[in-house]
Amino acid sequence: MKNVLKLIFSSLLMFPFTMNAQQQDFPAGTTPNEHNINGADYPRIGEDRRVHFRIHAPNAQKVEISFRGEMTKEADGYWSLVSKEPEVIGFHYYQVIIDGVSAADPNGKPFFGMGKWISGIEIPEKGVDYYSIKNVPHGLISQSWYYSDIRKEWRRCIVYTPAEYDKNPTKKYPVLYLQHGMGENETSWANQGKMNFIMDNLIAEGKAKPMIVVMDNGNIEVFKTNSGETPEDARKRFGAEFPAILVNEIIPHIESNFRTLTDRDNRAMAGLSWGGLLTFNTTLNNLDKFAYIGGFSGAGSIDLKQLDTVYGGVFKNRKAFNDKVHVFFLGIGSEEHPERTKNLSDGLQAAGINTIYYESPGTAHEFLTWRRCLKEFAPLLFKTK
Repeated sequence: MKNVLKLIFSSLLMFPFTMNAQQQDFPAGTTPNEHNINGADYPRIGEDRRVHFRIHAPNAQKVEISFRGEMTKEADGYWSLVSKEPEVIGFHYYQVIIDGVSAADPNGKPFFGMGKWISGIEIPEKGVDYYSIKNVPHGLISQSWYYSDIRKEWRRCIVYTPAEYDKNPTKKYPVLYLQHGMGENETSWANQGKMNFIMDNLIAEGKAKPMIVVMDNGNIEVFKTNSGETPEDARKRFGAEFPAILVNEIIPHIESNFRTLTDRDNRAMAGLSWGGLLTFNTTLNNLDKFAYIGGFSGAGSIDLKQLDTVYGGVFKNRKAFNDKVHVFFLGIGSEEHPERTKNLSDGLQAAGINTIYYESPGTAHEFLTWRRCLKEFAPLLFKTK
């Protein structure tokens, strides 16, 4: 292993990026991936949505790009690969695999996903700019640290404050608690999800109320099954502490350090994938604290046959639930078996529970689905019912 790691570092860290434009002709119709580090020319995105990868590893025996295959070694010590098929629009993870060892591409900015720091490519969605940086007032992304007595550790939350926050020193704001999915962390919504640009644009257009958005670690970075433990038992344990952390530690911390409106009508929670399950487990057990609920491709489900008893019987009184929960949003991509969420929404509606169902066309279990869900969900929040 030491020899392999030495090979990777010697191959990749000796000015490994690319030759500049004066030394090399780039493939026609390609542009650098928007997530490349400054000065890196590869990966490049083609007009046909194929991705051109190029890695400098002259001493390697085999180099691959995860999910895409083996690269071809060139005479100059670089390895190259072009996607066999056009890539799907949106954001996608990848890794460089050198002689069996996976690593982030040194040409790219890091993203926390799949339980590790890896690389990402962005396939542009033509004619769409709701998650693009625009010439509008921009909110602030900051870190806020606190000590968790539950976890016995220092933790941080990533906090978005709207552009007007510092210009209105007495104004208080509603709060959306926004959770990541399995294998991701508190940085993922701001990095992969571009939530700050989505919120900036919605607020600037008057489509969403100015709000604070809080993103914290759901303790679901790496799924592990302990010795003698069944996968089902492990899933019950996975992130199980988070609802108590959010209610008892994160919310008090945010309300003590930011200017927030503290009643339930000004508090929302949403999450993607496993974060959707954490959202259900948090909000449906604490309806005295939340009035808006969102699941984006949520891993959680609700047993419609036991509707009167699940989550402590919170659905038994349909009118009381509908009066308390102003928005119950269920979103999913059309390419990730949407029937599971559609059937849940339809079943709840048939039982008298108000829901809003959104299906993202042409997307699967990926950040483009969840960006679209946030774009649909955020404008529904904190309206007078």
